[in-house]
Amino acid sequence: MRRPGAKDAAPLDVRARAPLRLGLAGGGTDLSPYCDQFGGAVLNATIDRFAFAHIAPGEPGEVAFRARDMGVEEHHSIKAPPPLDGGLVLHKAVYQHVVETFLGGRPPSIVVSTTIDAPPGSGLGSSSALVVALVEAFRVALDLPLGPYDVARLAFDIERVKLGLAGGRQDHYAAAFGGVNYIEFLPGERTLVSPLRVPRAYLNELEASLLVCFTGQSRRSEDIIREQIDGLESLDEQTLAAMHQLKEDAGLMKQAMLRGDVRGVAKVLMRSWDAKKRTAKGIATEAVERLFDIGMAEGAWGGKVSGAGGGGFLMFCTDPENRYQLISALNEAGGQASSIKFTFDGAEAWSVPR
Repeated sequence: MRRPGAKDAAPLDVRARAPLRLGLAGGGTDLSPYCDQFGGAVLNATIDRFAFAHIAPGEPGEVAFRARDMGVEEHHSIKAPPPLDGGLVLHKAVYQHVVETFLGGRPPSIVVSTTIDAPPGSGLGSSSALVVALVEAFRVALDLPLGPYDVARLAFDIERVKLGLAGGRQDHYAAAFGGVNYIEFLPGERTLVSPLRVPRAYLNELEASLLVCFTGQSRRSEDIIREQIDGLESLDEQTLAAMHQLKEDAGLMKQAMLRGDVRGVAKVLMRSWDAKKRTAKGIATEAVERLFDIGMAEGAWGGKVSGAGGGGFLMFCTDPENRYQLISALNEAGGQASSIKFTFDGAEAWSVPR
C-alpha cells in the first residue's frame, strides 16, 4: 500500500483511535442552513471513550470491512468499487475516497476493521468519530500531509456530503482535535476551533460533578435533524428562537467553565435542554423523560441529552458527594450510568510491528 509518488512504502498495518465527545452546549447550531446564515457555536469536550480503526494486509484481490462490535463483516473484489447502498457504508466510503484521491484509482487488498466504545445512536458523536479514526489511519498508512482541520473536513465531506447522512459538523472537529473546545461554524463554510484554557483544578471539579447515563435506546437522529432543518428552512419562529438560544448558551457555558462555576454549567445545561426540546418532536422520549426526572429527583443540579436526542446518552451535573448515589439510582431505574473522564488528545494513529 503506497501513495503514488511517495519515496518509501508507508506502514501497512496501522491502528487509530478518535475520542467521542459530550455536547455541552450549542448543539444544533452547527447544522446547515443555520450556521450558513447566522453562524453556529458549540462547546464540547472529548471523553475516555473511543472509535478504533485498524488497517491490515488482506487476501490478494479482495478488500474486507469488519465492524467487530456489531458482528458485521463484508468482503468485496477490488475489481469494482464497493457498493455504498447499504452495509458498512462509512468504512466503504472512506476506502473508496482514499483509492480515488490518494492512490490513483489503484485499490489495495486490505482489511479495515473497527470498534466503538458506545452503541450506535449514542449521541456521543460515535459515527463521526469512526470516520475520523478511519481517515486518520489512512493518513498515517499513506503518510498523507493532513492536519487536524484537514482530517475533520475530509471526514465531514465523506459522511455528510458524499453519503448524505444528516447531521452537523461539531463531531468531526471534536474527534480530530480532542480536548475542551469552543468551535465556531461561520458563513462560507469556515470553522474555527478554540481550545479552552480551563485551569486543571476547574476541569477536575467539573469532571467529578459529571456523569452520563445510557437510556437503553439507540436512536436514529436523521428524523430529528431533518425536522430541525425543515424548521430552519421555513424560518419557523420557534425553531429559530430556540437555535439562537442554543448558540447563546455555548457562550454562557464557555464563561461558566472558565470561571470554574459548576453550578453555572448545570444552569446552562438546563436552559439548553429546554431550548433543544423546542427544535423538534421526539427529542424527549418517555424513557428519556423518566430517567431525566429520576436524575433531578435524586439531586442532580442540571442535565440534558448529548446529541440529537430521542434516546442515547443523558448527562447530569451534580455535587461530587452525590454522584455515587445518583449513578446508583439511575442504574436501579434501568439506565446505564457511569462517571466520565475528559481527554485532551485528538485522533491519533500508529504503525503496528508485525
